[in-house]
Amino acid sequence: MKHFIILARQLGAKFLPVSARVAGISVLSICAITMTPAAHASGNGFIPSVASSPPPSGAANLCAQYNWACAGKRSVSMSSQQELKVVEQINRRVNRSTREVTDQSQYKTTERWALPTARGGDCEDFVLLKKRDLIHAGVDPSKLLIATVLDTRRVPHAVLVYRSSNGDLVLDNLTNRIKPWTATRYLFLRMQDPNRPGRWVGVYGHS
Repeated sequence: MKHFIILARQLGAKFLPVSARVAGISVLSICAITMTPAAHASGNGFIPSVASSPPPSGAANLCAQYNWACAGKRSVSMSSQQELKVVEQINRRVNRSTREVTDQSQYKTTERWALPTARGGDCEDFVLLKKRDLIHAGVDPSKLLIATVLDTRRVPHAVLVYRSSNGDLVLDNLTNRIKPWTATRYLFLRMQDPNRPGRWVGVYGHS
């Protein structure tokens, strides 16, 4: 945890709560302030939740902007094998068809969460497009959770977590390979609450 706090202070400002960036509050202080118990799946295959958390700054109005981004559970008819096949197909298709373009280049701002435009999008935009298309394809939206991380270079990044029956799998625009979260070598910071996707939970987990 001590190692994570140092890294988060130095490198994770983009995805840390605004109060922490402005006031210099440590990750431990944030957890102490928001110690509402957060529901989480049990077992090492699932990302453990620590506490309730404010959303990333770019996701503050996400539910109002895209109601499907915060949709709850619904009944589906696909088997686990069929669902995983759809997840793999859409992950590859979005990665292949969407160009990487920074928010600064496209919107003249450092942070904006939106679906990709004809020009493309950044990591959060890839995540939103994958989530939307997977929901439209029939995947249970409660299994599709946006997460913020520090990547292997400890650069802020966003990924889509697919909560399969065997554990959390990560859909990433940096690779077509869908990996268990424990195999990414990422530092997980925050994730949509599986029980209430309109809320966020701090996860602060090493993969």
